[in-house]
Amino acid sequence: MQQFLMDYGLWLLAAALIVIAVVFLLTRGDGAGAPPTEQPLSAAEANAVPMEPIAAAIALVAPEPAETAPQAPAPAAQTAMATPVREETDDLLRMKGVGPKLNARLIELGITRFSQIAAWSAADIEAVDAQLGAFKGRPVRDQWVDQARYLANGDIAGFEAKYGKL
Repeated sequence: MQQFLMDYGLWLLAAALIVIAVVFLLTRGDGAGAPPTEQPLSAAEANAVPMEPIAAAIALVAPEPAETAPQAPAPAAQTAMATPVREETDDLLRMKGVGPKLNARLIELGITRFSQIAAWSAADIEAVDAQLGAFKGRPVRDQWVDQARYLANGDIAGFEAKYGKL
């Protein structure tokens, strides 16, 4: 036994260190595998009024042609996610899990502001998720709504504490 350790001890030590390093790298995640925790809303967030959809305001102003069938109101999911704001857009690439292709897809869907994403309900998330194609599941897995709340409120320190550096 002593001869075995003398001959192969250094190799065994190196193999053990490699195994430990691999296990460490595979398990050290940045919290993405942890279940999402719900944070209580602050008084300001609880009393916040969601942005009015511009598309709905335009639809109300447009004159209706005579003798048309009554139209069903637009689903809330579409109005909340497709609020086109052309004055100023946020850099959605700052959110974790959003790359250039996904950013372009969100812009195609009319999603350009953190405040839009922060106001999403569960139905809105499902509606957007259904249109993301290969990126399906990202809004929930990467906790976009929570990230967007931090960024929309300008809480960079809180964002970085939870999700890492921008």
